[in-house]
Amino acid sequence: MLQDIEPYLACPHCAQALTRHERTLRCPAGHSFDLAKQGYVSLLAGDAHTGTGDTADMVAARADFLAAGHYRPIADALAEAAGAADPEGLVADLGAGTGHYLAHVLDALPGRPGAALDISKYALRRAAKAHPRIGAVVCDAWRPLPLRDASAGLMLNVFAPRNGPEIRRVLRPGGTLLLVSPTSRHLRELVAALGLLSVDEEKQRRIDEKLGPYLTLGGQREVEFTMRLGAEDVRTVVGMGPSAWHTDPERLASALAGLPEPVEVTASVTVAAYRR
Repeated sequence: MLQDIEPYLACPHCAQALTRHERTLRCPAGHSFDLAKQGYVSLLAGDAHTGTGDTADMVAARADFLAAGHYRPIADALAEAAGAADPEGLVADLGAGTGHYLAHVLDALPGRPGAALDISKYALRRAAKAHPRIGAVVCDAWRPLPLRDASAGLMLNVFAPRNGPEIRRVLRPGGTLLLVSPTSRHLRELVAALGLLSVDEEKQRRIDEKLGPYLTLGGQREVEFTMRLGAEDVRTVVGMGPSAWHTDPERLASALAGLPEPVEVTASVTVAAYRR
C-alpha cells in the first residue's frame, strides 16, 4: 500500500519529502499529486511522455503468461538472490510492470515494503493489487526517480530500462541491484520461426559496462529452462514483449499456424547482482 512506501517518496519537481493528506500527496513546496482510485499515484513531471509505456493489451498478455507459471524459475531465482542481499529497507522495482516479480520477492522478505515503479498506468493498476506491501508509482525511468537518496536496500530490474546514476543515488551504501536480462538464447525457437527481435550476444557485457561507473558487479548466474507452449501461450509471450511493437499481426498469425503444438521454447536469462 502507498502508506508503506510514503516515507521513501520524493517530489519529482523539487525532491522534497511527500506526505499524505487524505487522497493527495504533497511536498513542502506545494506540489501535489492525487491518488488514483485504482491504488497507484502518478509522480510524473508535467512534461513527461508516456508513449513508451506498455499498452493495456501488452499488460494483459504479460499478466496471463506470468500467471500461468511459465517464468516461475526466473521468479524463484530472483527471490533466492534477494534473500542473500541486503536484509533491510525498501525494495524498489524499476520497470515493475504488473508487480509479479516484486510480489514474489516480497513473499521471501517478510515485512519489507515494496515500490513498483513503471511508466505504464495499465501495469500499475495490477501492481497496486499484486501484494499487500506494494505501493505503485507512475514515473519515468530516464528521469530522476521519485525516491529519496539512499532510500532502498534492494532494487530489482527485470527486462526493463536501467538508469545507472539514479539507481546508485536511490540505493543506500551496501545496497544491491538484482538485474534480470535475456541471453541470446532466450526464446530462440520463436525468434527464428516468427521473425521476432533477437538479443545481442554482447548484451550482458554492454550492461556491465554501462553500470560499471556506478555499481560493482558482485556475481551472476544463468537461468535456463525449456517451456512447452501452446499456440495461445506463444501469441501471449510475443504480445507482452518488445516484439509486440514490431510484429505484423497477419504475418504473425500465418507463422503461428506453422508451429507444432505444443512447441518447446528455451527461456534463458542472466541474474546479476550489483552492489553500491
